[in-house]
Amino acid sequence: MNDMTKPAAPAQDAGLLERVERLQTDYVNTIDDERYRELPDFFTERGSYRIVSKENHQRGRPFGLVFCDSRAMLRDRIVSMYKANIFEPHTYRHVTGRSTIVRAADGLIEARTSYIVARIMHDGGQELFSTGIYLDRICEEDGKLLFSEKVVVTDASRVDALLVIPL
Repeated sequence: MNDMTKPAAPAQDAGLLERVERLQTDYVNTIDDERYRELPDFFTERGSYRIVSKENHQRGRPFGLVFCDSRAMLRDRIVSMYKANIFEPHTYRHVTGRSTIVRAADGLIEARTSYIVARIMHDGGQELFSTGIYLDRICEEDGKLLFSEKVVVTDASRVDALLVIPL
């Protein structure tokens, strides 16, 4: 993936931008509405999902907090949320900024979108949980946009132990 943390010449296709932002909105609404089992459907079969700190991303370190290298692996992570993980019930509420998109040399669409996530605990407590950017590589399959790569770059390197739900 190109380093989309650096400014690039944005694509001027308003229709494409609208479709990319719709994909992003549908993705975060799926999380906020607790429809986690639907998340893998936003990815290609070999689509990857990573959460990494800004510091590690800037240093070119690919390791991070979460790594799934396929739709099946992401599906397994979601299933484990229900069957293997023990965590205090909570939900998220996302706010996303406008996306910046560029066409990559390989024909994929690269998108950069800022996000803020609030975490709402089962007792009603709320807090700012995560801020950062989504760095996405998006392709079109059968007329539908899908993530071939989603890298969530968190602004903070410190993460709460409750990072169970995808960002």
